[in-house]
Amino acid sequence: MADTLEKFPCFYTFKVFGRRSAEFVERVRALVGATLGEIPSDSMKVRESQHGRYVSVSIFARVESREQLARVYEDLRADEEVILYI
Repeated sequence: MADTLEKFPCFYTFKVFGRRSAEFVERVRALVGATLGEIPSDSMKVRESQHGRYVSVSIFARVESREQLARVYEDLRADEEVILYI
């Protein structure tokens, strides 16, 4: 992560993909919020795939440090419901 172009603090967009379920969006919100604090619903965008099997969750949030960014990505990587994140 040391070679990222971001200067901190900054606003950052997390994009997370998973199988569509009733819990997935809130699960992603909780994962990101565990490090960054409460994520307001107006900071999130949810989009279903064409056939409705998958969902993407975009979260726009303030990140205070490179360590926070790394922690969020570690949490996303460790979650079995998360298929892909960028």
